[in-house]
Amino acid sequence: MSNKTNGGLFVVGMVIGGAIGTVAGILIAPRTGRETRTILGKSLEALPEMAEDITSSVQLQADRLSESARRNWDDTLVRLRESLAAGIEATQLGEESLDNQLKQSNRSNHL
Repeated sequence: MSNKTNGGLFVVGMVIGGAIGTVAGILIAPRTGRETRTILGKSLEALPEMAEDITSSVQLQADRLSESARRNWDDTLVRLRESLAAGIEATQLGEESLDNQLKQSNRSNHL
């Protein structure tokens, strides 16, 4: 994977880790039930935005990977076409060489 891909995954991990850490901290912190519920309510309100951020980040990474795969595929096709062309040319040259050798062999046999 490229550094760009790892960077995007790192950001997603940080967001998820932050959310888990926040919830754990709220539940463990010595607060009254009302304070904890208020904080949890605010955290729950932020979840859709966090989910949207994560979704956007994942989509961005998927787009980058897709583009990278397409470029790699295009490069592979170019190399394959070049290899096939070189193989066809080598085959034609080999056939010409064999034809010339056969002609020379037939001339020397007739002499």
